[in-house]
Amino acid sequence: MLYDIRLEITYRYAQPAGASRSILRMMPLSSAEQVPVTGLLDTAPGPEFRQDGRDFFGNAMTEVAHPGALTEIAFRYAGRVRRVAAPREMDLSCPHDRLAEELSEVQDLGPTAPHHFVGASERVRHEPEIAAFARDAASGAPSVVAAVEAVSHALHTEIAFDPTATDVTTDPLEAFRARRGVCQDMSHILIAGLRSIGIPAGYVSGFLRTIPPKGQERLEGADAMHAWTRAWCGHEAGWIEIDPTNDMRARADHIAVAVGRDYADVAPVKGALRSSGAQETDQRVDVIPVDAAP
Repeated sequence: MLYDIRLEITYRYAQPAGASRSILRMMPLSSAEQVPVTGLLDTAPGPEFRQDGRDFFGNAMTEVAHPGALTEIAFRYAGRVRRVAAPREMDLSCPHDRLAEELSEVQDLGPTAPHHFVGASERVRHEPEIAAFARDAASGAPSVVAAVEAVSHALHTEIAFDPTATDVTTDPLEAFRARRGVCQDMSHILIAGLRSIGIPAGYVSGFLRTIPPKGQERLEGADAMHAWTRAWCGHEAGWIEIDPTNDMRARADHIAVAVGRDYADVAPVKGALRSSGAQETDQRVDVIPVDAAP
């Protein structure tokens, strides 16, 4: 499937802000299942400094600087991506109680090494309440993949999707106790739960194609960025991606932008500026299917 994607994140400042320096992770990843065909990332106003590169995990990363006074700044991505769903393979993962042994045999410390995804990270700590929930959900699972799916399904069942309940700074334990949250919360909770039972897990930011109700037109700019989870399931199965918000494995409607240990590693806009007074943020996303790509 081919998708045309547009993302715009706009900040407005009550008082002029200056010395803005930002790191942007807004360009889709390139992988065996996903190929960026075209893509342009820019800002309005244009930056006085720009540097493009990749971070440790292989995510496209752009650093921009705006030294002058700003009352508004927009970060924009527009591009086309070809996405092919990976075939659903047989569960070749090992039994859960053998995963620690397989993990110890991994000598690689590169970007995809599971060792980076087993301990606490900036936004995900060990939480005994979440750990107990994960242990109960995974109890009796015959394999690591089955354990991942069981914990994800339990979270989907237990936690209600509520965009008013949390914000981007909400702690995973707070959302877990409230039993309400959004995709970021559910992904962080799943990561914490899987790590607590010895399964390396990380965060994926991206886009999800949404389909309007039957008979209704699609609303331009009404989509939003999405988040899901990746889990390492042993030598044979490797990494799988699962979406606890929708209780499914990631498929052709999921377009990945960045991977990391948690949201702090993949935030689409991250940086610093000198300002005073309030600020507002708007985000507009369009994911438009072009055709059924071969």
